[in-house]
Amino acid sequence: MTTTRRGLVPGLGCAVVAVGLLALLPLVADGEPVPGIEERAWWFLLATVLVQSAAVVGSQRRPELLLVVAAVPLLPAVAAPSAGFSVTAVGVLVGTFLVVLHLRPLSRAALVLAAAVLLVGLGQAVNDGGAAPVAALLQALVVVGLPVLPALVVATQREAREARRQEVLALRREQEALAAAVAARERTAMSRELHDIAAHHMSGIAVMAAALGRLVETDPDAAKRSAALLRDQSRAVLDDLRRVVGLLRDGPDADRPTETVGAVAGLVAARREAGADVDLVRSDDGAVPGPLAQLVVYRMVQESLANAASHAPGAPCSVTVARHGDRLSVTVTNDPSDDVGRASGGGFGLVGMAERARLVGGTLAYGPIPSGGWEVRLTVPVEEDPA
Repeated sequence: MTTTRRGLVPGLGCAVVAVGLLALLPLVADGEPVPGIEERAWWFLLATVLVQSAAVVGSQRRPELLLVVAAVPLLPAVAAPSAGFSVTAVGVLVGTFLVVLHLRPLSRAALVLAAAVLLVGLGQAVNDGGAAPVAALLQALVVVGLPVLPALVVATQREAREARRQEVLALRREQEALAAAVAARERTAMSRELHDIAAHHMSGIAVMAAALGRLVETDPDAAKRSAALLRDQSRAVLDDLRRVVGLLRDGPDADRPTETVGAVAGLVAARREAGADVDLVRSDDGAVPGPLAQLVVYRMVQESLANAASHAPGAPCSVTVARHGDRLSVTVTNDPSDDVGRASGGGFGLVGMAERARLVGGTLAYGPIPSGGWEVRLTVPVEEDPA
């Protein structure tokens, strides 16, 4: 609804009340000399209240129209003064209420209200023939000031409702932003899971496929075993990919194996079956990191072995798990390779490892070693000691 249409209701109400009072004046005058419908003064007052009502309609949008509402009564006061002049106060009351209600900041309305007081007081004084100008001014102050307080109360309530509405909208936007951030983190985590799965299994498949080509002619039985391992690795990567997709579609997979520090031995064993030269050395004294930290350890070893197979194919690797005070240290080292790895650099594996380490309060360091190989070292806090 536009401002003009909203003002039409109080304008019509002002006209109905003012005209009704004007019609009832002769009936309730109680002997006072008020104009009747047959007198010119009555028609002057009727025209005045109708013009005031029309000005009230636009006073919400143009506060200066309140001056028109206050000035128009000067015409009947000069042309036909009468005891019915008080009817013109209805338009001033309604116009003042609307101006105070809609004009912000309120300081902007101060000049308009002051001018309205002077005009109303002048009109009352002229209608009274110039007698008691102070009383006329006080009466004008009452007429203009009376609607200010209720208008301020209504305006304050309206502003409070608007503030609450904006707060609700802000909270809703914040919740949407949080939901978007959570979704982004989930997508990032899922991309890391897919990267880890693909890197781990595919590097193993690549190693076995390379060995299979050499064994077909020299050792057919070993070639058959390698083919079986290759088939098993392919099934494993498909199963893991299904589990990740299942997390997106159906929620947690209760049958998924737990990825812990203890499961690192299984990773090493799988690499050995694939033909890799990998040693595992444990001196962790049964140290037990938190569940999330154990997953970080598992993924770090998985990713590091996959990187070693890709960038240093055929090079011996070693995995060392050791406890140092309240920290568990996991180191994956590979020797230099005579073969040049075909995998290109610039992946997100090391970045993902570092982010996961920070997530559980751990640290990750990596880089070349003096022998010409590569080392990745992860430390995570031990949250509980074995019983």
